[in-house]
Amino acid sequence: MSGRQHRETEIARRIRAKGLAAGRTSAQIADEIHEACAAGFGTSRIKAHRLAHGIALADVIEQVRALFERDNKAMPGIGETLLSAYESGLKRPGPEYLHYLCTVYRVEPAALGYDPPCICGHGHRMPGVVAAAEAKERPQRPQERELVLRPVETDPEDEEDENILRRTLLNSLQADANLTDLEGPVLGACESIRRRMDETLVSSTVSAAMLDQWEESTVSFGRQYTTTAPLRLLCDVLLELSAVRTAMSQRQPIDLQERLCRMAAQLSGLAGMIMINLGDQRLARSFFRTGRTAADETGDRALRAWIGARESLVPLYFGDAREALTLAKKSRDMAGSTPCPAQAMAPVVEARALAMMSNGESKKEIVDQAKRALARARNAFTHLRPEDQEDVAFGYTEKQLYFYQGDVLTKLGQTIEAEVVLDQALEKYEDHILDQTLIRLDQAQCRLIDGDVQEAVAIATKALNLVSDEYLTDLIVRPALALERAIISRDATVPGLDGFSAALRRTKQPELKGGDG
Repeated sequence: MSGRQHRETEIARRIRAKGLAAGRTSAQIADEIHEACAAGFGTSRIKAHRLAHGIALADVIEQVRALFERDNKAMPGIGETLLSAYESGLKRPGPEYLHYLCTVYRVEPAALGYDPPCICGHGHRMPGVVAAAEAKERPQRPQERELVLRPVETDPEDEEDENILRRTLLNSLQADANLTDLEGPVLGACESIRRRMDETLVSSTVSAAMLDQWEESTVSFGRQYTTTAPLRLLCDVLLELSAVRTAMSQRQPIDLQERLCRMAAQLSGLAGMIMINLGDQRLARSFFRTGRTAADETGDRALRAWIGARESLVPLYFGDAREALTLAKKSRDMAGSTPCPAQAMAPVVEARALAMMSNGESKKEIVDQAKRALARARNAFTHLRPEDQEDVAFGYTEKQLYFYQGDVLTKLGQTIEAEVVLDQALEKYEDHILDQTLIRLDQAQCRLIDGDVQEAVAIATKALNLVSDEYLTDLIVRPALALERAIISRDATVPGLDGFSAALRRTKQPELKGGDG
């Protein structure tokens, strides 16, 4: 123990002794210790309570472990190092650890220097004699008052929009549901939720507040991006975004503002990604704009760059290669030299945009530029954190790198290299049917470029037949229609073309009306 720590402990010991002699409670003694030591030693409120109890770090840890055991929970990972970090302010306890620390010290979160409420929803102070004695000793301080939980008021518009999304979600879960298009009420609900989030971000100075499980839900939605039908996932994401907006509309502790804004940025970005898959570029751009506003509040360049890279896919998929190139370069500049997903993603979009601008002509200058961009992307990918290399939504994965590299080479007419890379990409995609289909359409394009029209038709037809109606969105239909036109220009009588056209247009048939139920 250093001399500074020794003096702090000696002062606390004297205050505790005098307090006990005077009949004060541990909470009152902790307040006196904090008042006496905070200025000179930086003593935090949570540390003052341990000193008021006259116990060591190890004693607190044992009590927390005993409480976990009492509640039939697995032994916690908390140790003296982590508790010391809490006391020094380097870290803050999560909701569960905070609950048990409050239980050990028999106080509410505010008494330990943290924002209420506790996740348990009730008080931690001992009833009866102790509480009565403390009440007589002195007036209650604000942080010691009984916790009153008030329900968050919701806007009627919020409820109506959320109900529309819930009904859509329930319909999409039906076994025979065929929901592929965004209908008017659903579009209106999506836009309303996004607009109100914009209003909250721009017009208020609220801090952020949210439970740890909200962040876990956001990560979970990112994982589901590759396995869940777009419209179904969109409903879940926007219901969560609506809940976040409701929390942000109330004044919250400022130290949690970044967490809530980060959540808003990620959810808005994910909604924009899903809107791309559903073929609505207007709403996709709107959600990315909302995501930018939220990301700007965090001051996180990597997050802002991720939003920008994802937004660049809107003009890329909807035919404006030059704008896609501009947005991708802005994202790359925003990322700077910090290793992050956008560093790998943005150069790939640059390469794809350059390939689109080549119009299938293998001009050496454009080919060289595109391949240099791909090389930058591969180099950036090697510097990503392992968790970012496994996150298909908020990170950038190896299979995405293979897929988009194959797409670039296909558009550049480099079919030999493209087919090798596309085969590797298809092997890596086991769950994301949208990308599997786009890969197979690129393979068909390669065969068409090489002159094997019948094989191109066969590959493309198989690709579309593997896609269920709920996944046959504009993201798939656009390149498939372009491929059909290219096939017809080569050979309008090729065997199998009718089957390909029928598979492509099956969602245009009358059975779509069943999706309303």
